[in-house]
Amino acid sequence: MGMNDRTTAAATKLQRLDGSPVRVLVVDDEPNLAELLGMALRYEGWEVRAAGTGMDAVRTAREFDPDAVVLDMMLPDFDGLEVLRRMRATNANVPVLFLTAKDAVEDRVAGLTAGGDDYVTKPFSLEEVVARVRALMRRTTVATSAAGSMLSVGDLTLDEDSHEVTRAGEEIHLTATEFELLRYLMRNPKRVLSKAQILDRVWNYDFGGQANVVELYISYLRKKIDAGREPMIHTMRGAGYVLKPAG
Repeated sequence: MGMNDRTTAAATKLQRLDGSPVRVLVVDDEPNLAELLGMALRYEGWEVRAAGTGMDAVRTAREFDPDAVVLDMMLPDFDGLEVLRRMRATNANVPVLFLTAKDAVEDRVAGLTAGGDDYVTKPFSLEEVVARVRALMRRTTVATSAAGSMLSVGDLTLDEDSHEVTRAGEEIHLTATEFELLRYLMRNPKRVLSKAQILDRVWNYDFGGQANVVELYISYLRKKIDAGREPMIHTMRGAGYVLKPAG
Protein backbone atom coordinates (compact mmCIF):
# COMPACT_ATOMS: atom_id res chain seq x y z
CA MET A 1 0.00 0.00 0.00
CA GLY A 2 1.51 3.35 -1.07
CA MET A 3 1.75 6.41 1.15
CA ASN A 4 -0.85 8.27 -0.83
CA ASP A 5 -3.46 5.55 -0.22
CA ARG A 6 -3.33 6.29 3.48
CA THR A 7 -5.11 9.55 4.15
CA THR A 8 -6.68 10.68 7.41
CA ALA A 9 -8.71 13.71 8.35
CA ALA A 10 -6.19 14.37 11.12
CA ALA A 11 -3.44 15.04 8.60
CA THR A 12 -5.32 18.02 7.19
CA LYS A 13 -6.64 19.69 10.33
CA LEU A 14 -5.78 23.23 11.20
CA GLN A 15 -4.33 23.21 14.69
CA ARG A 16 -2.96 25.59 17.29
CA LEU A 17 0.75 26.22 17.21
CA ASP A 18 1.09 23.92 20.27
CA GLY A 19 -0.61 21.08 18.34
CA SER A 20 -4.00 21.25 20.10
CA PRO A 21 -7.27 21.71 18.14
CA VAL A 22 -8.17 25.26 17.13
CA ARG A 23 -11.01 26.85 19.10
CA VAL A 24 -13.96 28.65 17.55
CA LEU A 25 -16.65 30.58 19.44
CA VAL A 26 -20.07 30.75 17.72
CA VAL A 27 -22.29 33.65 18.84
CA ASP A 28 -25.87 33.51 17.58
CA ASP A 29 -29.22 33.75 19.35
CA GLU A 30 -30.87 31.24 16.99
CA PRO A 31 -30.17 27.85 18.64
CA ASN A 32 -30.78 25.84 15.44
CA LEU A 33 -28.34 27.91 13.41
CA ALA A 34 -25.74 27.86 16.20
CA GLU A 35 -26.06 24.07 16.37
CA LEU A 36 -25.65 23.64 12.61
CA LEU A 37 -22.61 25.93 12.57
CA GLY A 38 -21.17 24.03 15.54
CA MET A 39 -21.60 20.69 13.73
CA ALA A 40 -19.91 21.98 10.57
CA LEU A 41 -16.97 23.43 12.52
CA ARG A 42 -16.54 20.31 14.69
CA TYR A 43 -16.42 18.23 11.51
CA GLU A 44 -13.16 20.06 10.74
CA GLY A 45 -11.78 18.71 14.04
CA TRP A 46 -12.09 22.08 15.78
CA GLU A 47 -13.24 22.71 19.36
CA VAL A 48 -16.43 24.78 19.43
CA ARG A 49 -18.33 26.72 22.11
CA ALA A 50 -21.57 28.62 21.60
CA ALA A 51 -23.07 31.77 23.15
CA GLY A 52 -26.54 33.25 22.60
CA THR A 53 -26.07 36.80 23.94
CA GLY A 54 -23.41 39.47 23.86
CA MET A 55 -22.74 39.19 27.62
CA ASP A 56 -22.41 35.42 27.35
CA ALA A 57 -20.10 35.82 24.33
CA VAL A 58 -17.72 38.19 26.14
CA ARG A 59 -17.59 35.94 29.23
CA THR A 60 -17.07 32.77 27.15
CA ALA A 61 -14.35 34.44 25.05
CA ARG A 62 -12.43 35.27 28.25
CA GLU A 63 -12.62 31.67 29.52
CA PHE A 64 -12.29 29.83 26.20
CA ASP A 65 -9.61 31.99 24.50
CA PRO A 66 -10.91 31.30 20.95
CA ASP A 67 -8.74 31.38 17.81
CA ALA A 68 -11.68 32.75 15.78
CA VAL A 69 -15.21 33.98 16.46
CA VAL A 70 -18.33 33.59 14.29
CA LEU A 71 -20.44 36.53 15.46
CA ASP A 72 -24.03 37.49 14.61
CA MET A 73 -24.38 41.28 14.29
CA MET A 74 -27.88 41.25 15.83
CA LEU A 75 -28.03 39.93 19.39
CA PRO A 76 -30.78 40.39 22.00
CA ASP A 77 -28.70 42.53 24.40
CA PHE A 78 -26.07 44.45 22.39
CA ASP A 79 -24.79 44.33 18.83
CA GLY A 80 -21.83 42.54 17.32
CA LEU A 81 -19.64 45.65 17.23
CA GLU A 82 -19.98 46.11 20.99
CA VAL A 83 -19.20 42.40 21.54
CA LEU A 84 -16.11 42.82 19.37
CA ARG A 85 -14.99 45.93 21.28
CA ARG A 86 -15.25 44.11 24.62
CA MET A 87 -13.60 40.93 23.34
CA ARG A 88 -10.70 42.88 21.86
CA ALA A 89 -10.01 44.33 25.32
CA THR A 90 -8.76 40.90 26.45
CA ASN A 91 -7.85 39.28 23.10
CA ALA A 92 -6.64 42.04 20.79
CA ASN A 93 -6.03 39.89 17.71
CA VAL A 94 -8.87 37.37 17.56
CA PRO A 95 -10.25 37.28 13.98
CA VAL A 96 -14.01 37.61 13.61
CA LEU A 97 -16.41 36.44 10.91
CA PHE A 98 -19.59 38.51 11.16
CA LEU A 99 -23.00 37.13 10.18
CA THR A 100 -25.09 40.01 8.85
CA ALA A 101 -28.56 40.48 7.41
CA LYS A 102 -28.78 41.30 3.70
CA ASP A 103 -30.04 44.82 4.50
CA ALA A 104 -27.09 45.72 6.80
CA VAL A 105 -25.78 49.20 6.11
CA GLU A 106 -22.93 48.73 3.64
CA ASP A 107 -20.49 51.31 5.01
CA ARG A 108 -20.92 49.93 8.52
CA VAL A 109 -20.11 46.44 7.30
CA ALA A 110 -17.16 47.77 5.28
CA GLY A 111 -15.78 49.28 8.49
CA LEU A 112 -15.76 45.85 10.09
CA THR A 113 -13.47 44.36 7.50
CA ALA A 114 -10.89 47.13 7.84
CA GLY A 115 -9.57 45.38 10.94
CA GLY A 116 -8.83 42.20 9.02
CA ASP A 117 -12.19 40.64 9.83
CA ASP A 118 -14.69 39.25 7.36
CA TYR A 119 -18.44 38.90 6.99
CA VAL A 120 -21.06 36.77 5.26
CA THR A 121 -24.67 37.75 4.64
CA LYS A 122 -27.60 35.52 5.53
CA PRO A 123 -28.58 33.13 4.10
CA PHE A 124 -25.16 31.51 3.72
CA SER A 125 -23.90 27.98 3.20
CA LEU A 126 -22.16 26.19 6.06
CA GLU A 127 -19.21 25.31 3.83
CA GLU A 128 -18.72 29.01 3.01
CA VAL A 129 -18.57 29.86 6.73
CA VAL A 130 -16.03 27.07 7.37
CA ALA A 131 -13.88 28.22 4.42
CA ARG A 132 -13.95 31.88 5.60
CA VAL A 133 -13.07 30.95 9.20
CA ARG A 134 -10.22 28.75 7.96
CA ALA A 135 -8.90 31.59 5.77
CA LEU A 136 -9.14 34.11 8.65
CA MET A 137 -7.12 31.85 10.94
CA ARG A 138 -4.48 31.20 8.30
CA ARG A 139 -4.22 34.94 7.58
CA THR A 140 -3.68 35.83 11.23
CA THR A 141 -1.37 32.80 11.71
CA VAL A 142 -3.08 31.75 14.92
CA ALA A 143 -3.17 28.28 13.43
CA THR A 144 -1.07 26.11 11.20
CA SER A 145 -1.99 23.18 9.00
CA ALA A 146 -0.73 19.86 10.37
CA ALA A 147 0.26 18.48 6.99
CA GLY A 148 -0.88 20.69 4.16
CA SER A 149 -4.39 20.55 2.80
CA MET A 150 -3.99 17.82 0.20
CA LEU A 151 -5.91 14.55 0.25
CA SER A 152 -4.82 11.82 -2.12
CA VAL A 153 -6.10 8.31 -2.78
CA GLY A 154 -4.42 6.42 -5.62
CA ASP A 155 -4.10 8.85 -8.55
CA LEU A 156 -6.93 11.10 -7.24
CA THR A 157 -5.99 14.31 -5.37
CA LEU A 158 -8.11 16.97 -3.68
CA ASP A 159 -6.86 20.27 -2.25
CA GLU A 160 -9.08 21.33 0.66
CA ASP A 161 -8.04 24.98 0.45
CA SER A 162 -8.02 25.71 -3.29
CA HIS A 163 -10.80 23.11 -4.00
CA GLU A 164 -8.79 21.77 -6.97
CA VAL A 165 -9.37 18.11 -7.81
CA THR A 166 -7.28 16.05 -10.24
CA ARG A 167 -7.17 12.43 -11.37
CA ALA A 168 -3.96 11.22 -13.02
CA GLY A 169 -2.98 14.89 -13.32
CA GLU A 170 -6.15 15.86 -15.16
CA GLU A 171 -8.23 18.62 -13.55
CA ILE A 172 -11.83 17.75 -12.60
CA HIS A 173 -14.43 20.48 -12.01
CA LEU A 174 -16.93 19.76 -9.24
CA THR A 175 -19.89 21.65 -7.76
CA ALA A 176 -19.69 22.60 -4.05
CA THR A 177 -21.82 19.60 -3.00
CA GLU A 178 -19.91 17.15 -5.21
CA PHE A 179 -16.69 18.47 -3.67
CA GLU A 180 -17.96 17.95 -0.10
CA LEU A 181 -19.10 14.41 -0.95
CA LEU A 182 -15.77 13.52 -2.54
CA ARG A 183 -13.89 15.07 0.40
CA TYR A 184 -15.83 12.88 2.84
CA LEU A 185 -15.14 9.76 0.75
CA MET A 186 -11.44 10.65 0.47
CA ARG A 187 -11.12 11.28 4.20
CA ASN A 188 -12.33 7.70 4.70
CA PRO A 189 -10.62 5.64 1.96
CA LYS A 190 -11.43 1.91 1.78
CA ARG A 191 -14.16 2.40 4.40
CA VAL A 192 -17.76 1.60 3.52
CA LEU A 193 -19.92 4.65 4.27
CA SER A 194 -23.68 4.23 4.61
CA LYS A 195 -26.18 6.61 2.99
CA ALA A 196 -27.19 7.79 6.47
CA GLN A 197 -23.57 8.64 7.37
CA ILE A 198 -23.09 10.49 4.07
CA LEU A 199 -26.34 12.46 4.55
CA ASP A 200 -25.33 13.43 8.06
CA ARG A 201 -21.81 14.56 7.15
CA VAL A 202 -22.32 16.12 3.71
CA TRP A 203 -25.82 17.58 4.04
CA ASN A 204 -25.67 18.18 7.82
CA TYR A 205 -29.19 16.99 8.46
CA ASP A 206 -31.44 14.03 7.79
CA PHE A 207 -33.36 14.23 4.52
CA GLY A 208 -36.00 11.95 6.06
CA GLY A 209 -36.21 9.08 3.59
CA GLN A 210 -34.80 11.09 0.68
CA ALA A 211 -31.61 9.03 0.63
CA ASN A 212 -31.85 9.02 -3.17
CA VAL A 213 -30.11 12.44 -3.06
CA VAL A 214 -26.96 10.47 -2.10
CA GLU A 215 -27.42 8.06 -5.05
CA LEU A 216 -27.92 11.04 -7.33
CA TYR A 217 -24.71 12.80 -6.26
CA ILE A 218 -22.71 9.55 -6.29
CA SER A 219 -23.81 9.15 -9.93
CA TYR A 220 -22.71 12.75 -10.71
CA LEU A 221 -19.32 12.11 -9.09
CA ARG A 222 -18.85 8.83 -10.96
CA LYS A 223 -19.41 10.59 -14.28
CA LYS A 224 -16.61 13.03 -13.45
CA ILE A 225 -14.16 10.84 -11.51
CA ASP A 226 -14.60 7.39 -13.04
CA ALA A 227 -15.82 8.01 -16.61
CA GLY A 228 -13.46 6.30 -19.06
CA ARG A 229 -11.14 5.21 -16.25
CA GLU A 230 -10.86 2.30 -13.86
CA PRO A 231 -13.58 2.95 -11.24
CA MET A 232 -12.69 4.14 -7.73
CA ILE A 233 -16.22 4.64 -6.32
CA HIS A 234 -17.90 1.31 -5.57
CA THR A 235 -21.42 0.43 -4.41
CA MET A 236 -21.60 -2.16 -1.63
CA ARG A 237 -25.15 -3.40 -2.07
CA GLY A 238 -27.25 -2.79 1.03
CA ALA A 239 -24.31 -1.23 2.89
CA GLY A 240 -23.28 1.99 1.14
CA TYR A 241 -20.35 3.29 -0.89
CA VAL A 242 -16.58 2.98 -0.73
CA LEU A 243 -13.77 4.89 -2.45
CA LYS A 244 -10.55 3.00 -3.05
CA PRO A 245 -7.51 3.24 -5.33
CA ALA A 246 -8.04 1.72 -8.78
CA GLY A 247 -6.33 -1.59 -9.48
